[in-house]
Amino acid sequence: MNAPLIDPFARAITYLRVSVTDRCDFRCVYCMSENMTFLPKKELLTLEELDRMCSTFVGLGVEKLRITGGEPLVRKGIMTFFQSMSRHLDAGTLKELTLTTNGSQLERFAADLYAAGVRRVNVSLDTLDEQKFADITRWGRLPQVLRGIDAALAVGMRVKLNAVALKNFNEDELPTITEWCAARGVDLTWIEVMPMGDIGNEDRLDQYWSLKDVRARYAEHYTVTDLAERTGGPARYVRLEETGQKIGFITPLSHNFCESCNRVRLTCTGELFMCLGQEDAADLRAPLRAHPEDDAPLQEAIRAAIARKPKGHDFDYSRQRLDGQMPRHMSHTGG
Repeated sequence: MNAPLIDPFARAITYLRVSVTDRCDFRCVYCMSENMTFLPKKELLTLEELDRMCSTFVGLGVEKLRITGGEPLVRKGIMTFFQSMSRHLDAGTLKELTLTTNGSQLERFAADLYAAGVRRVNVSLDTLDEQKFADITRWGRLPQVLRGIDAALAVGMRVKLNAVALKNFNEDELPTITEWCAARGVDLTWIEVMPMGDIGNEDRLDQYWSLKDVRARYAEHYTVTDLAERTGGPARYVRLEETGQKIGFITPLSHNFCESCNRVRLTCTGELFMCLGQEDAADLRAPLRAHPEDDAPLQEAIRAAIARKPKGHDFDYSRQRLDGQMPRHMSHTGG
């Protein structure tokens, strides 16, 4: 039962993204509708169940855990989960424990996260303009997020900014955001908006800003060098020679990155999505709860799910239509 997890296309699955809650203290326009209906708490995996689930994946060869949400740090008691997961770091079976956050709670939790072994954090931030930030997050407070980033840097964490490229929204901020990151030693990755969930009046085609255009914009101001570097995720990197910065591009639409996919995503209800851009999912909560003293049925369910992992996603913005649009919100799967 200790053989590594290998999918049908000979890709080793070593990276698990775990959504610990579907709740968030923001309502970003590309991620959630303004008036979300959240899951009943009884449907969520308890923190103890999340521990057992993640520990089972680590036992099957997963080396990287990324904790997501919603906003993971709004889950009550979440630090006990991080503290518990640190035992796998100490044992050497887990190589990295990290999280993606909107930054709103980082000022409170940065020191505790570092103590639990978190050395890197991704912060989702699309603008440095306070009014635009309030508009795109609907509820957000930019100064609180910036203090959180400062707190993470102060305790010694590496911080990476994830910015969704949005046409007619943050196009004009590309140099500002880039220079802000350079001044603080913060990494920067741009992400194409993905067609997920009913977001009300927002139009995906109006939002979509191809990262090919973003790269061309950089080339107007910097000497841009492509890098062969990979970090185990979907990003492709360039270096801006004038600043020495590494800039990442996650391009599910203009450049498919599925051939090297090494990850699966677990929702806060115990559904395992083998692909962000496919609806196929496996129920891992049922075997987890049906066999509280025996992990073998859970391991078998995980292996059966990995055997169904598809070759790639179906996202497509061609022909000005939303082929492959996913009905679930990004917050459900954790990005």
